[in-house]
Amino acid sequence: MKKIATIGLDIAKNVFQVHAADADGSTAFNRKIKRADLLEYFAKLPPCLVGLEACSTAHHWGRRIAELGHEVRLIHPAYVKPFVKRGKTDFNDAEAINEALTRKTMRFVPVKSAEQQASAIIFQTRTLVIRQKTQSINALRSHLAELGIVTALGNTGLKALVAIVNNEQDDRIPASARFALHQALKQIEFFEENLAQLDREIKARTKHDDDIKRLMTIPGVGPISAIAFTTLVPEPGGFKSARHFAAWIGLTPKSHSSGDSQVLGKISRMGNGQLRSLLVTGAMSVLRNTKSDERVSPWVAKIRKRRPFKVAAVGLANKTARIVWALLVRGGNYAKPGSSVHAETMV
Repeated sequence: MKKIATIGLDIAKNVFQVHAADADGSTAFNRKIKRADLLEYFAKLPPCLVGLEACSTAHHWGRRIAELGHEVRLIHPAYVKPFVKRGKTDFNDAEAINEALTRKTMRFVPVKSAEQQASAIIFQTRTLVIRQKTQSINALRSHLAELGIVTALGNTGLKALVAIVNNEQDDRIPASARFALHQALKQIEFFEENLAQLDREIKARTKHDDDIKRLMTIPGVGPISAIAFTTLVPEPGGFKSARHFAAWIGLTPKSHSSGDSQVLGKISRMGNGQLRSLLVTGAMSVLRNTKSDERVSPWVAKIRKRRPFKVAAVGLANKTARIVWALLVRGGNYAKPGSSVHAETMV
């Protein structure tokens, strides 16, 4: 039997596909293995390089297989797809993973620890609760709009709608509809309570982490954003520069260029959407403050005057992302523009 050097593992729920190759890349075998037998099989193999597509369960299997003495590397599915031959099957996918694994220019995804995944679940749950709360509010607004009741946007308008629904004397709402609208209000209150609990849990983690405290000194980065960076970016040093980090988040223009023609479009929206949303939201908050206090940053004040509000917000979010990378990788503290420390944190 050939000595196995690399393995491409296509993971699934119950049946896994294993493609093994020797040192020169020749196929040793490509077979199916049941979930219950997978770890026992890898325990019998000599240490080798194992590649998996980075998906929801890849980090779990990566940790378990690494415990058996193997070197595990996760590959983004988009980087595996070009190596798939013809139709998409488990057989071809496992072979493509093995082929991508041996490329010298391939970029890999770091395997997350169980604690890092647990922290990420908190953010994912928070995002779900926010989405469900927004859906309930939109449903309440649309139901009342059908009855001719429309209020302003935001919390002020929502409070007005709640007061109307709770006013039993308001005859604009039929009695048969008021009961259903009360259920919608209960849902909104339930989601608000859940969101408040999640926020308290997230903020409680800021008290004992020096990296989080340093990130919170950056304008536009609050407790939730700071914890998101430390949780969702396990190895910031894996990026070559701060600009690569900002591009991964999706805060740089998408390029459509050929020859001398260079066309830059909208932001690419690659990477983690949660980080991008938090950065842009924080940047919008900073820009609003520049109207009354231009001492925040001369650069921020200038871009606010030169560019539309949302374009300026994305530009500031890009700048903030680069500062975050510099603090996480190089250490140090953030200082306001004009100081020597600030110059060290910028890239």
